[in-house]
Amino acid sequence: MTELDPSRTAVINVHWQRDIMKADGAFGPFFAEPAERRGVVAVTDRLNRAARDVGATVVHSRVAFRPGHADLFVNCPLLALVAEHKALEDGSAGAAIIKELTPEPGDLVVTHPRLTGFHGTDLDVLLRGKGIDTVLFTGVATNISVEGTAREAVNYGYRTVIVSDACSAASDEAHQATLDSFALLGEVSTADALVAALSAHPQ
Repeated sequence: MTELDPSRTAVINVHWQRDIMKADGAFGPFFAEPAERRGVVAVTDRLNRAARDVGATVVHSRVAFRPGHADLFVNCPLLALVAEHKALEDGSAGAAIIKELTPEPGDLVVTHPRLTGFHGTDLDVLLRGKGIDTVLFTGVATNISVEGTAREAVNYGYRTVIVSDACSAASDEAHQATLDSFALLGEVSTADALVAALSAHPQ
């Protein structure tokens, strides 16, 4: 991993929410066990803390729908599950970011009603306003919203990195296949390498 300038770097945390991450959440049967087994929450917390310590930006991208799901447009099986379980309603416990990764003062939080973080939000404006040109992605699921948002970042012109040990999917095979394919579009790195790169930049 080449050097990173913290002032131009953001960690974007994708969908670390109770309905997605916890065993009793709507999507827990898919994602809770792999995430716990891989220890990705602790890795993500460590990366976020290291980023804040050197002045990098931490962003939380969360999916949530208006009460009653008035803005839920069901056009794929994943969103059909949201409707079936009445999940991720804004203001509910299920839509909240898990307490282990609670946003801190100075973090940015972006909420969207689709699968990815740039679509229909001001995420690009917020990042550009802070002079950010490099984005590091953590989250769940690697092969859905993490990859989807990372691909959008590539199209927007950002240097884009998926943090391999701070992401998880419903299966290890899906996770690895995403990392293998994304290496053609951006970068794949570990949290340790990214922390070292951020820390190495002159303060």
